[in-house]
Amino acid sequence: MAQVPTEIDGPPAVAGRKEWIGLAVLALPTLLISMDMSVLYLAIPHISAALEPSSSQLLWILDVYGFLVAGFLITMGTVGDRIGRRKLLMVGAVAFGIASIVAAYSTSGEMLIVTRALLGVAGATLMPSTLALIRNMFHDEKQRTTAIGVWMTSFMVGMVVGPLVGGTMLEHFWWGSVFLVAVPAMVLLLVAGPVLLPEYKDPNPGKLDLLSAALSLTSVIAIIYGIKELAKNGVETAPVLVLAAGLALGAVFVARQRRLTSPLVDLRLFGNVKFSGALVALMVTMLAMGGLFLLLSQYLQLVLGLSAFRAGLWTMPQATAMVVGAGLVSVLAPRIRPAYLMTGGLLVSIVGYTIFTQLSGDGDLATIVTGMVVFSLGLSPMFVLGLDMIVGAVDPARAGAASAISETGQEFSVALGVAVIGSIGTAVYTSQMTGSMPEGLPADAADAAKDTLAGALHVSGLLPAQLGTELTTAARQAFTQALHVNSIVSIGLTAVAAGLVLVLLRHIPSPKEQEATNKEPVDA
Repeated sequence: MAQVPTEIDGPPAVAGRKEWIGLAVLALPTLLISMDMSVLYLAIPHISAALEPSSSQLLWILDVYGFLVAGFLITMGTVGDRIGRRKLLMVGAVAFGIASIVAAYSTSGEMLIVTRALLGVAGATLMPSTLALIRNMFHDEKQRTTAIGVWMTSFMVGMVVGPLVGGTMLEHFWWGSVFLVAVPAMVLLLVAGPVLLPEYKDPNPGKLDLLSAALSLTSVIAIIYGIKELAKNGVETAPVLVLAAGLALGAVFVARQRRLTSPLVDLRLFGNVKFSGALVALMVTMLAMGGLFLLLSQYLQLVLGLSAFRAGLWTMPQATAMVVGAGLVSVLAPRIRPAYLMTGGLLVSIVGYTIFTQLSGDGDLATIVTGMVVFSLGLSPMFVLGLDMIVGAVDPARAGAASAISETGQEFSVALGVAVIGSIGTAVYTSQMTGSMPEGLPADAADAAKDTLAGALHVSGLLPAQLGTELTTAARQAFTQALHVNSIVSIGLTAVAAGLVLVLLRHIPSPKEQEATNKEPVDA
């Protein structure tokens, strides 16, 4: 029997002031959750000095948050569908606020790892709940597109401005202050959420399969851990085995879902072309962007020599472009078929990636900022309309699970992008350095310089002035060449995403076309 969702204080067919204010309440924690993924990088030197963690502990401090967010997304999305999305959101806000306070006052590396892990679990409760609630609050297709644009913009802007906020906090306060930024937002969510947000849950969800939840968690964490370790250290036995184990557990998870009457993930969702086509195209787009995003931040700091704070300031035009792009999508989406708007945007983003191939490695700040603005504008239709299709293609009762699947897919894509595109960039950098190493460089210095740009810049500071300058110039040029190649790879992947959109989604009408079809008289 079909499951009928229960909606308490359900929204009207057309959203009003209450829903739009509620959207603002949802957007703020979304921004802060994504910010928490990047804000810590600037604090690492301060944490190292204060807590003296080992190198292994330092890596876990950085990575455990993202691992557990990704690992728990599917489970938490389904839990929200079962117990109520607003209820899960409130629980997550309490947990995230408390964990942020404890993290800020951690007294050891082990304590910070544990609190970062708790932040990851709490973050996984918030992400699918916010997007699923938007599906319940905005039933009108035009309004939902605008609302998802606001949500997606909040998420992307959080990632971009994270280093800037972190740099500002660290200039005026101690390292733990970067965690406390989230606390006021969680308090606001707890106060305003029960008043402004509707409750929504499936009245007949079936029993939660704990084995499926465990399989989902371990397989996702193992796969992302394996990918990240391969990206960091190259092909080694341990990460390959972990990755293989994660893939095997994932296969067991899928097989189990096929047998269960109340699966954690309803695999029938993937039979909906609107859902699966948008998901795959969005993942390919994130794959192209994820690998290049990290290189661009390094270019600003290590090639152009900007401080972390100034580099953060120069990402603000990109953040502005994301806001403008989301607004343009809201205006254009009612009249243009989503596939055409998404494809047009992806072509614009290709122009942005092409601008990166013109970087010279010296005095081209305007060029890189222009490229970042252009590709951010171009990606907006894909992100906004892709997510809109994913959550709009499913029954409202399954919006939480659909949101979680989408976000898990994006986590995979970003991790894979860093691994694949990052590995290509590393290979190009090493090859370029091998052929352009200054004469007279000591062997150990040459090895360090060929490994990473940061290593080359460190070594150059220990060398005689002339030799150090030659090494710095060679390393920056090699990194620029690597960025050129990676930009070309991103262009190719984005072109694939554009092709997928046109092939799989071009049949979906615009809201205006759909409205005209609905008004056509039916023959007697």
